[in-house]
Amino acid sequence: MTAIKHALQRDIFTPNDERLLGIVNVCKAGKKKKNCFLCATVTTERPVQVKVVKVKKSDKGDFYKRQQTWELRDLTEVDAKDASKENPEFDLHFEKVYRWVASSTAEKNSFISCIWKLNQRYLRKKVEFVNVSSQLLEESVPSGESQSVAGGDEDALDEYQELSTREEQDIESMMVTCEYAISNAEAFAEKLFKELQVLDGANIQSIMASEKQVNILMQLLDEALGEVDTIEGKLSSYEEMLQSVKEQMDQISQSNRLIQISNTNNGKLLDEIQFLVNYMDLSKGHIRALQEGDLTSPKGIEACINASEALLQCMNVALRPGHDKLMAMNQQQLLFAELRDTFARRLTNHLNNVFVHQGHDQSSTLSQHTAELTLPKHSPLHRDLLRYAKLMEWLKNTHREKYEGLSRTYVEYMSKLYEREIKEFFEVAKIKMAGTSKDPKGKFATLPRKESALKQETESLHGSSGKLTGSTSSLNKLTVQGSNSRRSQSSSLLDMGNMSASDLDVADRTKFDKIFEQVLSELEPLCLAEQDFISKFFKLQQHLTVAPPLAQPETEDLDGSLPSKKPPQAEQRHSLSSEKDIVRLMMNKIFQSIETELNSLIALGDKIDSFHSLYMLVKMSHHVWTAENVDPASYLSTTLGNVLVTVKRNFDKCISNQIRQMEEFKISKKSKVGILPFVTGFEEFAELAETIFRNAERRGDLDKAYVKLIRAVFMNVEKVANESQKTPRDVVMMENFHHIFSTLSRLKISCLDAERREAKHKYTDHLQSYVINSLGQPLEKLNHFFEGVEARVAQGVREEEVSYQLAFNKQELRKVIKEYPGKEVKKGLDNLYKKVDKHLCEEESLLQVVWHSMQDEFIRQYKHFEDLIGRCYPGSGITMEFTIQDMLEYFSSIAQSH
Repeated sequence: MTAIKHALQRDIFTPNDERLLGIVNVCKAGKKKKNCFLCATVTTERPVQVKVVKVKKSDKGDFYKRQQTWELRDLTEVDAKDASKENPEFDLHFEKVYRWVASSTAEKNSFISCIWKLNQRYLRKKVEFVNVSSQLLEESVPSGESQSVAGGDEDALDEYQELSTREEQDIESMMVTCEYAISNAEAFAEKLFKELQVLDGANIQSIMASEKQVNILMQLLDEALGEVDTIEGKLSSYEEMLQSVKEQMDQISQSNRLIQISNTNNGKLLDEIQFLVNYMDLSKGHIRALQEGDLTSPKGIEACINASEALLQCMNVALRPGHDKLMAMNQQQLLFAELRDTFARRLTNHLNNVFVHQGHDQSSTLSQHTAELTLPKHSPLHRDLLRYAKLMEWLKNTHREKYEGLSRTYVEYMSKLYEREIKEFFEVAKIKMAGTSKDPKGKFATLPRKESALKQETESLHGSSGKLTGSTSSLNKLTVQGSNSRRSQSSSLLDMGNMSASDLDVADRTKFDKIFEQVLSELEPLCLAEQDFISKFFKLQQHLTVAPPLAQPETEDLDGSLPSKKPPQAEQRHSLSSEKDIVRLMMNKIFQSIETELNSLIALGDKIDSFHSLYMLVKMSHHVWTAENVDPASYLSTTLGNVLVTVKRNFDKCISNQIRQMEEFKISKKSKVGILPFVTGFEEFAELAETIFRNAERRGDLDKAYVKLIRAVFMNVEKVANESQKTPRDVVMMENFHHIFSTLSRLKISCLDAERREAKHKYTDHLQSYVINSLGQPLEKLNHFFEGVEARVAQGVREEEVSYQLAFNKQELRKVIKEYPGKEVKKGLDNLYKKVDKHLCEEESLLQVVWHSMQDEFIRQYKHFEDLIGRCYPGSGITMEFTIQDMLEYFSSIAQSH
């Protein structure tokens, strides 16, 4: 076993820097006996790794090879099978259980003991040793030894240690000297001992020879210590001399420190004086501008702006601690406060005079704007006032109460000016809308007959209150009564908004549309320009701090004290949205009459013609959309939005009135119905609406109105058809639904596709019903005869046996057929044509359509009669008195003759 161990160490483990510590010859339990070796090894390099290696002899030669390797740290249990009896079997538990049978129990015990030692020394891992004798484990740790397995010398574990290269060379040279003939080991050892004694003697003599040199070295050390004492004495004297120099230098340093402190204080004092002189001094020119500066000329205004900014800068300087105790500083601050109050008073008085003068200025009238219907422009005033914008910002930061007072004054007087101009502007618009005009003397000129009828209505709308007053005129009523003239009926409902076609045509509505657009186009730039001016002049969009709303009581009391260096925290939290609220509040007060006047104008337009609500809805929606794109929260957007609600209500009211008039419509009992007036009225409404709402933003409102109107038209057409006495119900339904279908097909209104298909279906059904009911009259007896034949067949009588029925035999059939010769049939068809012509109206031109349908139906009935004769009377030879060709000639000749 020793030779195998040395061979394995040399061939397998030494090349891998490993040392073999334990080996056992084993084979696997329960299988064919194939011997192999389990080896316990450690690495020579640190950290030490302990492994269990399975080595097997190669089948092709006598050398050994590694087959499998396990780390000892992966071992969990060692099972020796039996601790009391000799048993060569044992188990090792790694990732799985490996069962082995050793060649002898002694080898097994030796290997298990080696595993236990390696675990105790290197791993200290808890490995279960099951069925292992405690004596075997105790023998591994002798109690009398001074070193333990865990901490002792590594040689205690080594059964074999390979010589190093140096040791091999020494032993080899020694054996060469002995000529490899060491036959007597004791003589060889004695020789080595003698040589060792010789070497020890030489070493002792060498040590004794060096004693003299040691004495010399000690003497030199004593001399060096003497020199050190001499140097220490000199250093002490030098230290005493330097002590006096140190005291003198300390005095000099103290003096220099005091001088430096004095210089620093003088520099700080100079800085404070320069700070006060630079930042708290106002030039004489600025003082003169604040006290006497010209606020009318551009140069004077520029000088005042520079002076006010310099004063504000001086007053906003952050004073340092102690400055307020200086008498000169208090005097300077009092001077600044006096200059501030004086200039604020001068500026406020001047701007108040400008606002009052502009508010009372009568030169801005509409006399020069009457013909064009335009509003006066205030851009010159805005341009002049914007020169004071920086001064207003200064006033806002220094005297908030005066700033707010100026705001209220501006709003008060400008509202009067705008109210006068807007009122005159809307008066001219109403006059133009009603078709009137003013002469230079202010009186109404001669009006056309149609326009003079509206003069009184317009004047009633121009009452002092600005509201719509007066009773409704005859133009407000819609009188729809039966008339022999269908054209008069259609005309009376041409405009379902209370105006007749003879009084109001497309040109009048176009004129109204242009006037209304002109009014909105004039108001929009006026409001935008004023809002832009207010924002710039009153500085309402420049800072986060804004003045409180004008309508709110003042909560801040400003005296003559210094303004705060930083705005209060509450003011800093004001957002731009609150500034816009203030602008909108000022705009509401300045243009408080715009919404009232617009509503009055809308009421007049709706009174003249309720169809005007369509034009106004489109125009107003467009302007609201434009205003919201510019600024959704602006005054113009809000005001136009409110007016748009009124216009939408008028539009809904117009639609409701049309539906109500349809429901109240009554037909004449003496005249035929024809195309109902509200059907043609819907057609004209749709044509007008499609023209007006082309590319409009509010198309959805029109689509909803379409659906309501068309459903009302359908319902009331059926109601009128049921009430009609002069005209058959099918004719009323057929003609009107044909007209509706034609209208919807021509206009191609997408939201009414379902109604268009429904109208076509109703028209087709009633056309067929009318044709069938009318054709029952020319061949009445023949129809009754064959209806009886069909009834017998339906009751179960065979077709070929019908001729044996007494009431339906061949003689009765010939008798009935003889009553309808060709002349009688033609005469009956001629009478039928006249009756159909009398039922139908001329507007739809459905006579030929109906006549052609009757021809087809008559031919179908003829073929049906012939078929019944052929089936029920076979071989009788009975035929009609006329042929299909005869019928075609009858229908053609009758149509041509009429």
